Amino acid sequence: MLVVRLTQLFDSVKQTLFIVGSGLIVFLALRNSIVWHMQQFWGASGDFWQRQWDNVYTLFGQDEALVSIAGSFIFTTAVFWLANLFLLVLDVTGWPTVLLKYKIQDSKNCPLRLSDLKKAVSVAVFNQTVVGLPAAFAIYYMMKWRGCSCSPNDLPTFHWAVFELTVFTLIEEICFYYSHRLLHHPRLYRFIHKRHHEWTAPISIVSIYAHPLEHIVSNMLPSALGPILMGSHLATAWMFWALVLLSTTVAHCGYHLPFLPSPEAHDYHHLKFNQNFGVLGVLDRLHGTDAQFRASLAYQRHFLLLSTVPVSQQVPEPSKKKSE
Repeated sequence: MLVVRLTQLFDSVKQTLFIVGSGLIVFLALRNSIVWHMQQFWGASGDFWQRQWDNVYTLFGQDEALVSIAGSFIFTTAVFWLANLFLLVLDVTGWPTVLLKYKIQDSKNCPLRLSDLKKAVSVAVFNQTVVGLPAAFAIYYMMKWRGCSCSPNDLPTFHWAVFELTVFTLIEEICFYYSHRLLHHPRLYRFIHKRHHEWTAPISIVSIYAHPLEHIVSNMLPSALGPILMGSHLATAWMFWALVLLSTTVAHCGYHLPFLPSPEAHDYHHLKFNQNFGVLGVLDRLHGTDAQFRASLAYQRHFLLLSTVPVSQQVPEPSKKKSE
């Protein structure tokens, strides 16, 4: 058992180093160019992002609470629905048909029944408003307590923003993995998390189709905790929340589309329930909660698709022997 644990720990560390190291190598190779261009975008002294944040701050009457609560609600809601709109059209109408070949579970939710769509939308809207708005108030006061700023005069540098986004990602991975796995505990599952798993073949909007308690504990808190702990600027928090919403939308969309992160791992989680509890996969490797997934065809298809040839054609189903 000890040897197995040490092997899993080594694999987890190796995977972490690969993920972080690959990004670091690319960043270092292009450091001067990236830093220069991003500083022009993000910079804290009259550059593009500075001007945009000035506009946001002015739009809300330079009211800190209004920017933090109403502004955050409007921004995250807009990001979520803009990201989901195209995918919902694809699910309901099957248009554009050229994308249907990228469906992971091609026999399910294709096309999506309008009754299922209505149910999913109603739960999503409820979580965003009735659950999300009071939570936004609580997050605002926690960020205020930690000294977080939303003033245009306090925008961080690009270097610091990148560092914070990295820390946020690690904090979210830890919080989401363990809260998600806790919700799968037999004593809790049927009362809370079972609602999310009504969808064995997920669609994009299912990312926030959840019990209200789950939406707070496992969806909102992991992504808010990083900015709170780091005492971060609201602009950096918005950037991270946008990345989280886009990431979970792709993870639940049910399509392995070209040039987007692979959703195979989380799709497999919805199919099998007891695999792939995390986002990055690092803690799954450490705890061995991806063992079945790693032995599956889905794992062979779990890569960034850099061509228009579907993964189902690149890694086809094994041919079945004909019965004699």
